[in-house]
Amino acid sequence: MAVKINTASYVGIKGNIVTVEVDICNGLPSFNIVGLANTAIKESKERVRAAIVNSGFEFPVSKITVNLAPADLKKDGSLFDLPVAIGILLATEQVYFKDVEKYLLMGELSLNGELKKIQGALPLIIEGIENNINNFIVPLENVKECSSVKKANIYPLNNLKQVINYITYRDLMPYEFEEVSYEKLNYNVDFKDVVGQESCKRAIEIAAAGNHNILMFGPPGSGKTMIAERIPTILPKLNYKEALEVTKIYSVSGNLDKELGLIYCRPFRNPHHTISKISLVGGGNKLMPGEISLAHNGILFLDEILEFKKNVLEVLRQPLESKQIKISRMNGTVCYPANFMLVGAMNPCPCGFYLSKTSKECTCSDYDIKRYLAKLSGPLLDRIDVFTFVNSLSYKEINSKISSESSENMRKRVEKARKLQLNRFEKENIYYNSDMNGKLIKKYCELDDTSNKLLEKIYTKFGLSNRAYTRILKLARTIADLNENKNILKQDIIEALQYRKFINNKIV
Repeated sequence: MAVKINTASYVGIKGNIVTVEVDICNGLPSFNIVGLANTAIKESKERVRAAIVNSGFEFPVSKITVNLAPADLKKDGSLFDLPVAIGILLATEQVYFKDVEKYLLMGELSLNGELKKIQGALPLIIEGIENNINNFIVPLENVKECSSVKKANIYPLNNLKQVINYITYRDLMPYEFEEVSYEKLNYNVDFKDVVGQESCKRAIEIAAAGNHNILMFGPPGSGKTMIAERIPTILPKLNYKEALEVTKIYSVSGNLDKELGLIYCRPFRNPHHTISKISLVGGGNKLMPGEISLAHNGILFLDEILEFKKNVLEVLRQPLESKQIKISRMNGTVCYPANFMLVGAMNPCPCGFYLSKTSKECTCSDYDIKRYLAKLSGPLLDRIDVFTFVNSLSYKEINSKISSESSENMRKRVEKARKLQLNRFEKENIYYNSDMNGKLIKKYCELDDTSNKLLEKIYTKFGLSNRAYTRILKLARTIADLNENKNILKQDIIEALQYRKFINNKIV
């Protein structure tokens, strides 16, 4: 009779329960693993054999067949080592596991029987909970991410011997994880370090409040990167549901720090401009998440955005609208969340000093500027809500003794505006003004006659697209929330229009 052990696998960030079935019978000595196992799993035969022997147990000289069910699901990774080893020991009656069906096991084994850290442990724990399995035996290095899931009884162990001692004597209590409080999540940067640039800081605050995409442009050295790095300090912490989503992505990608449980700081990703399309959106042989998914519920900062290859920038179009990325390759299809706030920074021309108030004059021709800006296509610009100019500071402004506003004060206003949005969209299955569809825009972005005539004039004069029109309304709704206006007023529309700096690929 075959022995059954519960474990799990994952595709993307979705876990799948897998049953390890071990059958040992008479015949020529062999060790076969079936069930669409990849190379890493097939190589586990030698790891399992050595781990069992080096842990003081006997490896059977018989015909061993291991089936990973369901057989039509592709399995990847080395996390099946532990359940396969335990299954063999149970089948040979060297150990006894009375309530094995109530446990889910995972872990890679070394040749000495040590349990090593695995990728993607968090989605497996969540899948187990959803299938009424509450007890989990995991490697010690995965304990913090695993124990952050509510209702999960986590038993972190170091090696195969400890696992066998536990299932025999039950001499271990579940690990209790102490959640990190928000007060402990201190940032090393603050907006009070940014001298001047009040108009840009206002634009940043609006973008953060409504999760709007923003593009900063200005001469080199004006502080664009410095400002972008401080945006996470004015964003509210992730709630439990958001933290789970972010942590799952980092878990399957192998980027999760073993000292962390859930990630409550909003991600800030800053890829270099030489990044490839696959690294940005995800994919590869293992269909891993890219930078846009690693920035989920946080910020994707593209510094010197015009230095990125145009075909790389264009792949951002669809995820900026759908808030997810579906990757289809020969070896499978996965869907990753990608609800990020895009922050771009660029020079306004090749030399960098167009529109600058410094003593340096722009040496670029109109043709040079037009060609330089052509990397940002119209459809991509339509997906950006806020454009703000970051000018160089004068000597007097740099040495000003007037203190700048701190990130804490800015964050309070952002949190207040986001709370209004959460209450507004409580039944709409969205979080931010930037996520509103046409139906919700009509419902929550009504304009009076004066505001409507003003917007009509701008729409006709500059030939705005429908997308640009709706984004102006969404931005105006966010400004009204920050100004604590129940309805969108004329001044909210005027301020929203001031952030439309790109029209027909020209700075105006």
